[in-house]
Amino acid sequence: MLMAVRTLDTGNPTLVETAMPIVTIQITREGTTPEQKAALIKGATDLLRDVLGKPPGSTFVVIQEVDLADWGVGGLPVEEYRRRATPGSPG
Repeated sequence: MLMAVRTLDTGNPTLVETAMPIVTIQITREGTTPEQKAALIKGATDLLRDVLGKPPGSTFVVIQEVDLADWGVGGLPVEEYRRRATPGSPG
């Protein structure tokens, strides 16, 4: 990411490159609570701090909830995949 910063000596804008990590977490929309989302945000932020030394104040975490109908795994819609993966279920 590039951002313009005014220098103190001249007051002129200068382009400065910043390392701003953005983490996107995609989950199915199945009732994730605000507390669970907060834990995901904290966990991702802590991981980047601990592993890469990224400052938490410059780490952005985005949680995207996806409808089950729009999620697939193993070549199947997720609901069908789950039915087949559950022992004793028809399908």
